[in-house]
Amino acid sequence: MQVTDVRVKLTPPGKDRLCGFCTITLDGSFVVRDIKIIDGPNGIFIAMPSRKLMDHCPSCRTKNHLRARYCNQCGQQLNENRHAQGEDTRLKLHSDVAHPINAECRSYVHKAILTAYQQEVERSKQPGYVPARFEEHPDAVESMPS
Repeated sequence: MQVTDVRVKLTPPGKDRLCGFCTITLDGSFVVRDIKIIDGPNGIFIAMPSRKLMDHCPSCRTKNHLRARYCNQCGQQLNENRHAQGEDTRLKLHSDVAHPINAECRSYVHKAILTAYQQEVERSKQPGYVPARFEEHPDAVESMPS
């Protein structure tokens, strides 16, 4: 597997730890979007795209975030302990959409993204800098084949 394209979009500087977002292309044929680049206490790291975990309201069956106190649809109060965890484990609120499955792959992707991030930071210091656009990947397929 090769990271064949990395696109970085910087966020405006400020108090937020979020440095930017990234899209990577693997082997010129698979895209992973919305990778976050974050300035943490131990340096810059990446966070893979994730989604909030949900459960269903017992009354109307509408999906609600696990920390929701009331149903978004019917307004019924939800049991706050519906997903109680033991003392030694935390409640998992998000799940990765895509992620490397071993340390070697994670390190490879991390290095490729941070290299592209540093290059984009340097580019942003040049006069006439225009931030990257993420609307569509240039090789994106318009529709799925039948």
